[in-house]
Amino acid sequence: MNPLHERWADPMDLALAEARAALATDDVPVGAVVLDPTGTVVATGRNHREADADPTGHAELQALRAAARARGEWRLDDHTLVVTLEPCTMCAGAIVQARVARVVFGAYDDKAGAVGSLWDVVRDRRLHHRPEVVAGVGADECAALLLDFFGDRR
Repeated sequence: MNPLHERWADPMDLALAEARAALATDDVPVGAVVLDPTGTVVATGRNHREADADPTGHAELQALRAAARARGEWRLDDHTLVVTLEPCTMCAGAIVQARVARVVFGAYDDKAGAVGSLWDVVRDRRLHHRPEVVAGVGADECAALLLDFFGDRR
């Protein structure tokens, strides 16, 4: 295993647990975890779009909101967001706005990914903040969860 990926394996396991929990509400199984600079979990999130009838109910936004509340501060400097699926444009914008230091994601999203696949919002030089990106951590397991979910619906 890639040493960089190995470093993020345990937090990705937590994000995968959140993703699996989203299945209970028939939401797309995406999970996210926010870590502080020491690697301690500050917040978690999972998709809630179906459960809450909320188009912004993405795992990343749930986790970022919870982390900001926990800190009492919207700036998440030096924090890491670990998420099972490459963030979309909405979530990538929120990551930049929250000034997250690092984004670690599992599966690539060729249809809506905004962290390198379809767009690369978080590394756009015109923006005021550009987080580090670590892609493909636990990609096979993350992708399999999504493939199973969508395969059951087709």
